[in-house]
Amino acid sequence: GHIEVLQKYLVPQTRSWHGYTWNVPAAREAAAQGLRDWHGVPFEASDLYLTNGCFAALTASLKAVADPGDEVIFSLPPWFGYEGIAREAGLMPVKVTIDPVTFDLDLGAIEAAITPRTRVVIVNTPHNPTGKIYPPETLGRLAMLLDEASRRNGRTIYIVSDEAYQRVVFEGKRAYSPSEFYPNTLLCFTYGKKLLAPGLRLGYVALPPTMPDRVAVGSAIFVVQSSSGYLFPDAFLQYALPELERLSIDITAIEARRDHMVGALRELGLRLHVPEGGFYLFPESPWQDDYAFAVLLADHGIYCLPGSAHEMPGYFRLSLTATDGMIERSLPRFAAALAEARSREPSRAEQMATADGT
Repeated sequence: GHIEVLQKYLVPQTRSWHGYTWNVPAAREAAAQGLRDWHGVPFEASDLYLTNGCFAALTASLKAVADPGDEVIFSLPPWFGYEGIAREAGLMPVKVTIDPVTFDLDLGAIEAAITPRTRVVIVNTPHNPTGKIYPPETLGRLAMLLDEASRRNGRTIYIVSDEAYQRVVFEGKRAYSPSEFYPNTLLCFTYGKKLLAPGLRLGYVALPPTMPDRVAVGSAIFVVQSSSGYLFPDAFLQYALPELERLSIDITAIEARRDHMVGALRELGLRLHVPEGGFYLFPESPWQDDYAFAVLLADHGIYCLPGSAHEMPGYFRLSLTATDGMIERSLPRFAAALAEARSREPSRAEQMATADGT
């Protein structure tokens, strides 16, 4: 496992083993080969910039291509960090909502949100928390509308693609990258998810060979990394990357938990879609007040994240990284919690009907 790999590369093999180190060639090449295998895009090792996790990859990407005052569009529900990272860089977050039925990107909303100040659109696929993999049709149409908007603005609009769950996909599906459709994409990745070790701060920004100004963008990324608190991975992690690239958690086990939980929760009357990737289920809350329902679940020993924390009220997020034993123990507790919820509050449909005056 990755523990043995990390232990191996912690032991110094040269006098300067733990000295300042960035973009180790063997690590870059291994990561680029992994991307070539995964997406079929001929990424070059020299266009990968190793970072201490996806936090740093996103930070370096935004600061490399956007200036203070520029606007960054992202979709709700988002990963929590986007707004803070954007604001720290002096950028203005502009929020749109995904399609509530399909959980796909709402391209009309994205197009309507573009202004002359738009510089970046953040895309997260597979998506946290919905587990949606955006299909090639969506990404192709997004590329076309961003091409047109860039020409209209006289200034490139970039995609910053958060692909933290790129290697956590189910049923043999493929997680398409915006970089396959749109040359001006900065692909951000972390090894923390595929190894189920989020504290392992190792990732990268990758620029596709089709990006017209990738040399200038890459130079800007390196400057940001150097000047923003040294956003490079620890030296031993870079040395270990070629071996870590070959490792993964058991995706089939996560998929089996997904199937078991989806079936069990649907039998209990919860509405939820089947995630295509990632670690989460995102059911609808039986109460419109998802925070109150999360507190009720906690009273029954089940801990979840209210959808409001993802800026999408009326849902809650469950993690599939729990053990099989924890999942089995949770099912009678879900049944008890839902029975209590239904005895104390009208159904979601009744609440919505009341709100609509019907």
